[in-house]
Amino acid sequence: MRDYTKFYIDGAWVDPVEAKRLDVINPATEEVAGVISMGGVADVDKAVIAARKAFASFSQTSREERIDILERIVAEYMKRFEDMAKAITEEMGAPAWLAQRAQAAMGIGHVQTAIAVLKDYKFEEDRGTTRIVKEPIGVCAFITPWNWPVNQIACKVAPAIATGCTMVLKPSEIAPFSGYIWTEVLHAAGVPAGVFNLVNGDGPVVGAAMSSHPEVDMVSFTGSTRAGIEVAKNAAPTVKRVHQELGGKSPNIILEDADFQRAVSGGVASVMMNSGQSCNAPTRMLVPGKKMDEVIAIARATAEAHTVGDPNGNSKMGPVVSDVQWKKIQGLIQKGIDEGATLVSGGVGLPDGLDKGYYVKPTVFANVTNDMTIAKEEIFGPVVAILGYDTIDEAVKVGNDTEYGLAAYVSGNNPEEVRKVASQLRAGQVNLNGAAPDMMAPFGGYKMSGNGREWGDHAFGEFLETKAILGYAPKVAAE
Repeated sequence: MRDYTKFYIDGAWVDPVEAKRLDVINPATEEVAGVISMGGVADVDKAVIAARKAFASFSQTSREERIDILERIVAEYMKRFEDMAKAITEEMGAPAWLAQRAQAAMGIGHVQTAIAVLKDYKFEEDRGTTRIVKEPIGVCAFITPWNWPVNQIACKVAPAIATGCTMVLKPSEIAPFSGYIWTEVLHAAGVPAGVFNLVNGDGPVVGAAMSSHPEVDMVSFTGSTRAGIEVAKNAAPTVKRVHQELGGKSPNIILEDADFQRAVSGGVASVMMNSGQSCNAPTRMLVPGKKMDEVIAIARATAEAHTVGDPNGNSKMGPVVSDVQWKKIQGLIQKGIDEGATLVSGGVGLPDGLDKGYYVKPTVFANVTNDMTIAKEEIFGPVVAILGYDTIDEAVKVGNDTEYGLAAYVSGNNPEEVRKVASQLRAGQVNLNGAAPDMMAPFGGYKMSGNGREWGDHAFGEFLETKAILGYAPKVAAE
């Protein structure tokens, strides 16, 4: 069993100010997999003070020094890659294949991306006699979720280090193992004391203390819209910058000329990956009404091909993260049935042959209307809602008829039409015809899905202040 009861503050592992323990549950077995300490306001204060002290010198480091630090992090991360993947499987139930190929791989990918961006990033430019300088914003507070745990840590920490910021991290208390290993990696890489600090705890105590702390200059939060609103409220009195990557209910518009076998099966499989626990999952599939029967047949076959079981075995899907999430998902599946949607596959209860673990049946509903609960609420489980449309304009209108705007998806054989539909969708990232992920592409949302952007060079801007120095360059006399 893992004993992760210390915090990492000012370059050292330290005991919490007040001893308070929390068991971490393996969602596949429902057994205790480890224990962490739950921090308090005093622990946050110690970590923030350490980060503030370190900022004075770290903010003055050169580009080359920060590249060297990031490259050392890559080297140490690769030594712990297998440990990281196993921890993710244990803490949140990602199948071993997914933990290795995607979850742990994304962590290292963000550091490598930050290195590539940093090598050529322009921190200064002259406009006439004025020099415009981009400087590190200061001490950053990071509050990260459990669904893609190290991915969300790395996409904040890597650009923060690259731009010369210092930070305090609170990973999810539900899935804290990967954050602990990440911290061990940074320590082994020789990240200067105080630049990175870790305090475990919950949102109402540690998260609130971080987002409201007067010595924190910026807070970056990934999680539910509800919690994001609380973070913004806590941050408001100190007028700090707030970056949020929140919920989603992403439309997946399949046009009439699309390859339906490819588009429908790909859309269903994308939702089922990570047991539906991805904020950008294409959970609302919009299809031509006259194609509904064909779509149902493909979606059913795809869902039923998704085996569910032991994440360390050969299953395509593992459990969802917790009993709380399992019960929420079950309630929403039942709501879909009660409100009259057609249950195509899956449904309530544990999958056949499983009597423990937080496993959910791969579920597909058809003939869904956009006023149904399963079309409006973020389920955060392996549940697809299929809606019919008569015209493309209707599909776009329904696609945009949501309080969220994180991602959207469009499939079709006419490039001009696909691009036209994409241009009308109110979402931060639109995927055309199943395009592969792009580590340099900005990631973030419109509307209630948040503000600001992560990934690639756009991430750097979240951690920089802009200063204009007038009269920096002498005027050039006219000839």
